[in-house]
Amino acid sequence: MDSSTSTVTQLWTTVRDELRDARAARAARKALEHDLAGYTSQADLNDLGAILDRHSADETADIRRILAARQSA
Repeated sequence: MDSSTSTVTQLWTTVRDELRDARAARAARKALEHDLAGYTSQADLNDLGAILDRHSADETADIRRILAARQSA
């Protein structure tokens, strides 16, 4: 296989892998949004906030981002 074919093959492999990763991340984000949709009352949100406060900002960033977007909507 010549180098230009190899480069094209590597490019397509990289693109395919990135698309697969993006689809998986989107599916995980949608599942998390679905799971968090059940937290509707203020008591539920307070309990969730207390749980989140026990973990690092990095660990809870996605959840906090989803909750903030839901509040602003």
